[in-house]
Amino acid sequence: MEAAVLEPRVTASDELVIAGRSFRSRLFVGTGKYKDGPETAAALDASGAEIVTVAVRRVNLDRSRESLLDYIDPKRYFLMPNTAGCYTAEEAIRAAMLAREVGLSDWVKIEVIGDQATLYPDVQATVEATRVLVKEGFTVLPYTTDDIVFAKRLIDVGAAAVMPLGAPIGTGLGVANPYTLRMMRELITEVPLVVDAGLGVASDAAFAMEMGFDAVLLNTAIAGASNPVLMASAMKKGTEAGRESYLAGRMPKKLYASASSPMDGISR
Repeated sequence: MEAAVLEPRVTASDELVIAGRSFRSRLFVGTGKYKDGPETAAALDASGAEIVTVAVRRVNLDRSRESLLDYIDPKRYFLMPNTAGCYTAEEAIRAAMLAREVGLSDWVKIEVIGDQATLYPDVQATVEATRVLVKEGFTVLPYTTDDIVFAKRLIDVGAAAVMPLGAPIGTGLGVANPYTLRMMRELITEVPLVVDAGLGVASDAAFAMEMGFDAVLLNTAIAGASNPVLMASAMKKGTEAGRESYLAGRMPKKLYASASSPMDGISR
């Protein structure tokens, strides 16, 4: 009789919890750079994501004409506005307030750009925007560098999660500096850590998850692929595989070979 094959399943105990809210998917996806609304909707579906980010400054919020929001089912996806395109704390705070005012969400991804060439965040402005918005009742997930000191400051002012970049936005370089991210993962356990920006292929997502990060956030890696829907599916699988690999615990690395089959008991 053929043995049954048991497929691994994500249990309730392994759900991602942010600010008391549980999510089964550990892949967050953005909504920019797709060719049109139907492609956006198809890619979101293939990704299996629950959290979807929407740039407040780049979407028609009043629905006076066709909007990206027309293709995102709020009953299926948890919308998280982001402050992409903001260069000061004040701009980011205003964008977050506007998103809440029009009924999008009181969760926000804070993004305050400090350098045009690299799109690196202005971490001091990010801390300030996070501090203000937390006091205003927002659940804040800030995009930041891989600097552990600033990550801790963001936690101190109330960030619900910290989202360090893997590489500069839109580069597809993958995890450019795994050493600092590994240290961050080891030293920060108070809140979830999400690798945000710079990933390019499914193996990048798997690698980030294998390091123990709680989730990954992607946009260009999917929207910029030749086949965005297929890449969305690949990213879903890469994220899941990386998480399962992390939970399984890798074998120790060795300098020399060791036989897969023990030699004990073999007749000579």
